[in-house]
Amino acid sequence: MREKLKLFKPVKKTRVYEEIVVKVKEMIEQGKLKSGDQLPGERELSDVFRVSRSSVREALRSLESKGYLESRQGDGTYIASQSVESLVNTLASVISSEKDSQMELFEMRRLIEPQLAYLAAERATEEEIAQMEEALVLQEEAIARGETGTEVDKAFHYIMANATKNKVLLRLADHMRDLLAESRDKYLQVEGRPDKSIARHRQVLDAIKARDADLAAQVMRDHVQDIENCLFAGNYHKERGDAPA
Repeated sequence: MREKLKLFKPVKKTRVYEEIVVKVKEMIEQGKLKSGDQLPGERELSDVFRVSRSSVREALRSLESKGYLESRQGDGTYIASQSVESLVNTLASVISSEKDSQMELFEMRRLIEPQLAYLAAERATEEEIAQMEEALVLQEEAIARGETGTEVDKAFHYIMANATKNKVLLRLADHMRDLLAESRDKYLQVEGRPDKSIARHRQVLDAIKARDADLAAQVMRDHVQDIENCLFAGNYHKERGDAPA
């Protein structure tokens, strides 16, 4: 019985915005909301769901990053086109099926994150660069208070991914970061790692500002590799029964 108990894990508490995400996804999957339909504004959704506008805003951002919604500047938020959504959901389901193998997820992250940095260096607007700069300032302030800065860390990566102007990459990267949330928290709780993380982010942003795509990609590659080494040192061979090289 005790062995079976080990199979069970604590139930995660859901946040308000996550409940909104679930409800909107259900309406899309049930066909109540179709591709091209426009959503009501934040104020109306806030009244209907009886939650704060900030919770609605966070839910819409999450749904957009996962490919369910698309924002049209000056025109509102719409249900995303089915073709892109189907592609992303198919790939995301493969990632989800492999979520127990954190090292395999990191191998995929090593492929995606440097490319995000590369494209951001080529395509980021001045406004997006300013947003990344603001995220770094907030992360530095959080670390100075003795916090890990996890949420701001996520925000920096999201803004960078959004700057690529590639919706498929953005959605895959965001989905992958959700699956790696536990490992991110674990990494940032290691002494000295939050400072190292902000230093790497600063190097990436400097490369993006300089429009040096190759350097941005290399710094991000080093950053991901450093995190992987910190979390999984010696585990790769143990899981496969190999002798370490």
